[in-house]
Amino acid sequence: MAGGIDELIDLLYGIVEDAWSMPLGKDKCLIERERVLDILDELRVNLPGEVKAARGIVEKRNELLEESRRDAEALKTQAKEEANKLVDANEIVKAAREKAMDIVENTEVKTREMKLAAADYCEDILKQTEDSITNALTELRQIRQQFRSAMENLK
Repeated sequence: MAGGIDELIDLLYGIVEDAWSMPLGKDKCLIERERVLDILDELRVNLPGEVKAARGIVEKRNELLEESRRDAEALKTQAKEEANKLVDANEIVKAAREKAMDIVENTEVKTREMKLAAADYCEDILKQTEDSITNALTELRQIRQQFRSAMENLK
C-alpha cells in the first residue's frame, strides 16, 4: 500500500465517505479498523520523510533568500562606492579645471606684467642710448668746432 501522503489521506477520506452510517447516529459510521490502521501506520512512516523534505526545502529557500539579501547588500554597497568614486572623480576634475583656470589667469597677468616691464626696460635703454648718442654728438660737434678753429689758426 505504498503511496504519497496525499494519496493516503485521499484513501482515508474515501473510506470515511463510503462507510455505512450507524442507525440513529447521524455523525457515526462503521469503518474497517485494520484497513484504516494500516493507512495510518503508513502515514506515520511516510510523514517524517515528507516533513523532513519540506523542512529541507524551507531551509534551502531561507539560505537562498539570505544569500540573495547578502548579494543585494553587496551590490548596493558596491554601487554606493562607485557613485562616491564618480562624485569624487567629478570633484577632482572640477577642482583641476578651476586650478587650471587660475594658472591660466595668473600666467596671463604675469605675461602682461613681464611685457610691460620689458617695454619699460627697452624704453629706458633706448633713452640712455639716445642720451649717450646726443652727448657723443655734442662732443663730436665740439671737437669738430675745435678742429675748425685749429685749422683756421693754421691758415
